Amino acid sequence: MSKHGPLRVGIGGPVGCGKTSLTEQLARALAGRCSMAVITNDIYTREDADYLLRAQVLPESRIRGVETGGCPHTAIREDASINLAAVDELTTGIPGLDLILIESGGDNLAATFSPELADLTIYVIDTAAGQDIPRKRGPGLTKSDLLVVNKTDLAPHVGVDLALLEADTQKARGTRPYVMAQVRNAVGIDAVVDFLEREGGLSLN
Repeated sequence: MSKHGPLRVGIGGPVGCGKTSLTEQLARALAGRCSMAVITNDIYTREDADYLLRAQVLPESRIRGVETGGCPHTAIREDASINLAAVDELTTGIPGLDLILIESGGDNLAATFSPELADLTIYVIDTAAGQDIPRKRGPGLTKSDLLVVNKTDLAPHVGVDLALLEADTQKARGTRPYVMAQVRNAVGIDAVVDFLEREGGLSLN
């Protein structure tokens, strides 16, 4: 925990790309190494929060499910008040909290987090969504602090040339970091943890 409170990391990406799986795997990787909590955003349900509870990666007191209604990116960008309230509730209720992961609802490539809400942003894309995703750019893909290219193991099954996908990702990212990952299999999770330590100043036991 820093002087300004816990590190707040926004996790965004399209529906089905693996945001909740990434949140789950990070919670498992960081168990016992720092004090963390999670906020999930869903339009009309608490589905992602309930999934994390069933997975038993964190106690219920450390998971908040926010029902955004309407457009999910409004709650992380234009009017982040509902998420900021959840941050305050967690920070007040759990002294010494080091990290809060804030998972957005399903976003398009243009969705970004308000800097008031997130110190760092991680954007997730799905290899199975197609070869051309990195070429479509969009601020989520090009401006996020870390890009996670998930489900790389599916590339041969969906006609995606993984080497070309990575080359296009490099072009889109420039000097910004990215990770080629298989989140469900925990491949690439160590690199994400290293990023949180390096760029977020997260102190781990």
